[in-house]
Amino acid sequence: SAKDMKHRLGFLLQKSDSCDYSSSQSKKEKIASSQRVSQEEVRKWADSLENLIHHDRGLAAFRAFLKSEYSEENIEFWVSCEDYKKTKSPAKLSLKARKIYDEFISVQATKEVNLDSCTREKTTHNVLEPTLSCFDEAQRKIFTLMEKDSYRRFLKSPYYLDLVSPPGAGCGPENCKRSHTHTLDCNSNIISQCA
Repeated sequence: SAKDMKHRLGFLLQKSDSCDYSSSQSKKEKIASSQRVSQEEVRKWADSLENLIHHDRGLAAFRAFLKSEYSEENIEFWVSCEDYKKTKSPAKLSLKARKIYDEFISVQATKEVNLDSCTREKTTHNVLEPTLSCFDEAQRKIFTLMEKDSYRRFLKSPYYLDLVSPPGAGCGPENCKRSHTHTLDCNSNIISQCA
């Protein structure tokens, strides 16, 4: 539930005040973690789902929201498809395609996404001879589903509203309650899930 998620985020905040990062983190994660999100950038997330999920912090906030609704399989599928399309090795293509299929598309998938039978059938056929575009139609359908449903609820949720509301005057991280904004700046666990 949303209450559980807030509790977990609060616990993670108490764990470290200094935003320490392990040496195993990549440079990309360190750079992303050290940047603050401007109010202007957060407001752009309300313009489109695309703006939201193509920003590391936006993706982290949206993923946290979806987890609170027990529907994170949609964004996980979308992210997996984006990663899949970057596969350069033809040998890895078949393995990755099978993994995505087994995890999200198959009737017995552990994180089955909601696809119509026609799209599921076409994707199943595509995976037999995988190409970089074999999940495109399924990914588009899931994007549309999120855009029409969970994205609209996200924009009305505390996960977004707490980020878009301006911080209190004279309130710095050292002397005020932390908000979701600070969570997304300092919590390397949330950021690393999205990198």
